[in-house]
Amino acid sequence: MAYLLENDILKLECTEQGGEMLHLTNKEDGIEIIYQGDEAWSGSNPSLFPIIGSTYNKTYEIAGKQYSMKNHGLIRYARLKGEQGDDHISFIYESDEETRKQYPFDFSYKITYRLENNQVKIDYRIENTGKEDMPFSFGLHPAFRVPQKQGEMFEEYSIHFENDENANQIIFHDDLSIPSHTQSVHLNNWQLNRDEIKRFATIVLKDFSSTYVDLEYKNVPKIRISFPGFPFLAIWSHPSPSNFICIEPWFGHADFDQSCSDFYQREGTIILQPHEVFKTGYTITIFQNKEGK
Repeated sequence: MAYLLENDILKLECTEQGGEMLHLTNKEDGIEIIYQGDEAWSGSNPSLFPIIGSTYNKTYEIAGKQYSMKNHGLIRYARLKGEQGDDHISFIYESDEETRKQYPFDFSYKITYRLENNQVKIDYRIENTGKEDMPFSFGLHPAFRVPQKQGEMFEEYSIHFENDENANQIIFHDDLSIPSHTQSVHLNNWQLNRDEIKRFATIVLKDFSSTYVDLEYKNVPKIRISFPGFPFLAIWSHPSPSNFICIEPWFGHADFDQSCSDFYQREGTIILQPHEVFKTGYTITIFQNKEGK
C-alpha cells in the first residue's frame, strides 16, 4: 500500500518498511529530494533505534544475559503498521517476542509525517511499555540526493550551519582498540568533500548550538534540516562515490572504541522509566527557487 501526502508544493510517499520516506518531490521542478538507495549504499533514510551503529563487541549484556542487534538496531529492518490520515501518515511498531530476543525491553514506537507548506515535519514518540528502566539510543539517517540536477557537481554543494561557532568532532579509527578523541572544529560553511568524508569515515560533531543546517548549491539554500535538541550531528556518504549526502541528527552514537562496556552508560544513552514517553522530531524544508531563503 502506498501512503501519500500532497499539497501545492510537495508530494511525499512513505512505506511500511522501516516507516521510511520513499519519495519526496518538489512539485515546482519535479526534483526528487530523497536518495533512492540505488548506488553504493542500499539504504535511504532509516530510523536508528534502540542503538546507533553497534557496540564495540557487537554484543551487549543486560542482567547477566548477552544480546545482539544488527547495525542501527531494530526499526530499519521492521515492517511497521501504517495509518493514513487526511493530513498525516503514521507508522507504529510494538515490541514482541522476536524483538525481545535482541533487545529485552517492551516499547511502543511511532513515526508521524505531516506536510506544512514547503516543510515535512517528522515526529517520533517512544514509550517504555514495560516494567524496567529502558536504555536506548536514537538517531536519524536521511540521505539527500546530491547533486540534484544534471550539470551540477557534488563538490559544488555545501552545508551551512545556523551559527558560526566552535564545536568538537569525535575522531575514531578503523581499529577500535585505539581510543577515540575529540578535536575542536569551527562550524560555518563546509564544502562537500569526498576525501574528507572518507578520511574520517563519518564526521561526528557534538557541543554545538546550531539547530539547523542548510544544504546549499553555490551558496543558494536548497534544503534545510532542522533538528532542535539533538546533541550529535553526523555527516556521511559512501566511500564508493555516490550521489548523496547523509545529514544525521543523533541522540548517542556507536562505540568508537572499547572504553564503554556498560550498555546503560554509553555516551548519549536515554533511559526511560516504565510508562515514560520520549518525543523528538525534525523538519525538512525545501526552498523554492522563487523564494530563496
